[in-house]
Amino acid sequence: MAPPKKYPDELRSRAVRLYRESDPKPVIRRLAEQLGVHPEALRNWIRQDEADRGERGDRPSAAESEELRRLRRENAELKRANEILKTASAFSRRNSTRPGDGREAGRAASRPLRGRVRPPGPGRLLLHLPRLGGPTGRPVPP
Repeated sequence: MAPPKKYPDELRSRAVRLYRESDPKPVIRRLAEQLGVHPEALRNWIRQDEADRGERGDRPSAAESEELRRLRRENAELKRANEILKTASAFSRRNSTRPGDGREAGRAASRPLRGRVRPPGPGRLLLHLPRLGGPTGRPVPP
């Protein structure tokens, strides 16, 4: 969770509006002192407002930044799911039959499994796969 903002959004929008509507443009340091904010904070708010309006090309707009954050979260989630599937695939390959020779690798086919079977180590992660959710972040129905 993000820490609380030091300055309220109303103050931010008011400060940017004061700067934009002033003619000639005030010195940022003086305006910041009048408003009781740090000059660099005010300078960053003005730059972000200019980027949101399309006046600056060196910064992403707020919408672009939010989309980038969302895509990074989704990418990290998909990477986690991919690692789980790789682990499950490796576990499954170890306990499957060898191609072509008809013999079972590992356990003999004539011996039944008894009791509760739990995969060792990382293979258990597959049990938690439905909780990850889909690409939208909503849980996948069972």
